Amino acid sequence: MSGIYIHIPYCKQKCSYCDFHFSTNLDSKSILIDSINKELILRKNEINNPLETIYFGGGTPSILTEIELQNIFDTIYKHYNTSQIKEITLEANPDDISKEKLNYLKSTPINRFSIGIQSFFEKDLQLMNRAHNALEAEKSIKLVQDYGFDNITIDLIYGSTTTTNSMWKKNLSKAIELNIPHISSYALTVEEKTVLDYQIKKGITKPTDDNQQNEQFQLLVKTLFENDFIHYEISNFGKKDYFSVHNSNYWKGIPYLGIGPSAHSFNGKQRAWNIANNSKYIKSINENILPQEIETLSEIDRFNEMIMIGLRTIYGIDIKRINEEFSSELVNYFNSEIKQLKSENIITQQNNKIILTPESYFFADGIASRLFYIK
Repeated sequence: MSGIYIHIPYCKQKCSYCDFHFSTNLDSKSILIDSINKELILRKNEINNPLETIYFGGGTPSILTEIELQNIFDTIYKHYNTSQIKEITLEANPDDISKEKLNYLKSTPINRFSIGIQSFFEKDLQLMNRAHNALEAEKSIKLVQDYGFDNITIDLIYGSTTTTNSMWKKNLSKAIELNIPHISSYALTVEEKTVLDYQIKKGITKPTDDNQQNEQFQLLVKTLFENDFIHYEISNFGKKDYFSVHNSNYWKGIPYLGIGPSAHSFNGKQRAWNIANNSKYIKSINENILPQEIETLSEIDRFNEMIMIGLRTIYGIDIKRINEEFSSELVNYFNSEIKQLKSENIITQQNNKIILTPESYFFADGIASRLFYIK
């Protein structure tokens, strides 16, 4: 089965840490949504099997009007096989969630909410330049639950210079108290050319601290484990039966279609990505031209990707797949490097899978880079 990711590249305001593609100018929104529908039709033959998931990401998909969202659903349900859909996720900001909006959303196929909480503390939200406040953060969750949606995930950010360990514990306690079944949690990352990057370079804001972020990550892992969450990917924790189907399929290498400006696609052998420019995207689609670049993955690309994804998930690196899908040169390299990592107690082998030790989770990306094959 396959999935569709739809990128809605609009936000009310710019978060200080964000480097995703979006615009705060909403003038072209309705025209761009028309282009998204046209891209869906242009690419309908790229997916021949039934859809399993649809994911509205961004940007801020919750700023879509009823008509805009319904038009997208109409297009998908008309041109794609939707008989096997399990999960349809809408990313939403707390300040967009209202009784009026939920009254409508309850009539749509959406069955999962991803709410961008980030923190329940004003100090954190102000540093991040979020559009909502702490009161709206808690209120939005309760409102979604009141309307009968139980499949909810929230984003929480740790390691901010404003977030003490005590505050972080309270953030986690609040999420648990609110009976959230899934949490995605990320260290505050300073990306180049973001507002946060500028503020740190100018001395307006303190730089993040790796030790503090590691401490808060360990608190995250311990607290959620004690409350029956399963740590199934480095940044994702879910109760039983509440893992993200869409994201899990990414990590399992299942093909998906990315629709909208800057959206990425994968067909098993190639990756493609749309241009990250709203006006150029609209112009190209209107001319029936897909505004994308395509990369065919080499054997080494596929090997390195399997390493990266495997070490970040509960599913691990499948030794059998390594032996079956790659050349003897790569297999011998893999076995040699794995032996060294085992001797350092960084990884363990369980049945036919290589997984990180719990103490190594925070350093997953760096450890994966040690296993990458560079020719």
